Amino acid sequence: MHRVGVHTSIAGGIHLSLERAHALGCTTLQIFSHNPRVWAVRERSEEELAQFRRLRKEYDLSPVFVHTSYLINLASSSPDLKKRSIDMTVLELDAADSIGADFVIIHTGSASGEEPRIARARAIDSLREIGVRGTWKAGLLLENTAGERGDITSAIEDIGGIIDAVTGRLIGGMCLDTCHAFAAGYDLSSEKGIYRLSAAIERNITRQRLRLIHLNDSKGGLGSGLDRHEHIGQGRIGMEGMRRIVRHEFFRGIPLILETPKKTDEDDPLNLARVRGLTHPPG
Repeated sequence: MHRVGVHTSIAGGIHLSLERAHALGCTTLQIFSHNPRVWAVRERSEEELAQFRRLRKEYDLSPVFVHTSYLINLASSSPDLKKRSIDMTVLELDAADSIGADFVIIHTGSASGEEPRIARARAIDSLREIGVRGTWKAGLLLENTAGERGDITSAIEDIGGIIDAVTGRLIGGMCLDTCHAFAAGYDLSSEKGIYRLSAAIERNITRQRLRLIHLNDSKGGLGSGLDRHEHIGQGRIGMEGMRRIVRHEFFRGIPLILETPKKTDEDDPLNLARVRGLTHPPG
């Protein structure tokens, strides 16, 4: 029904992320292409990149997702930060193509004490500029946010508006984060809430452009605006909510990446086992 994976570390070499995912029994994975908390990006040797591409085929890990730097804010009112964010996004797309990744996931940014629509307009301008700077095989996925102060993409309608405003091949679609959606007011613990969300996606984005689900439970309550991920089934969405999501017809077959807490070496295997139990029930 679903390809399932986690975000794996690139420590020691980007190809080692594939070894770690394979050891966990993943069929897809997500990585950072570099340290997401600094602007500096080092070049990788062709040997290292080729090793990544070879292992990806050998282990049948697909799709491969690259998550962009945390520093990027395409909606910034600071010309310097906006420029650096555009440049970094271009580098992320280049890095994704160099390893044969399928998609690059981005948070478009946030407003700072101003109308969200103004910040969204700047994000659109930034994405349009990126679109004329090059073409990439990897598609850019816009991720929904949790509704924290300054968020500009917590509503599905707002993500759809940005996608519609950016023409060309740059944007490949959307990444849905379940914790963020719940925190933003979509009640994924109930059948009615899941229907509301899926209908909003179909109306504003279409199911065909929903490329990935970040499957995470939520520490915060419904509509809390709290971006705090929780282990599968242990948060406010709960195990029944998780089960409804992964078995819902609308979400069938869409890859699942877990961004659940990692405090011990047992956390990823435990969460993966729970999700596999939901996607492949006994009998």
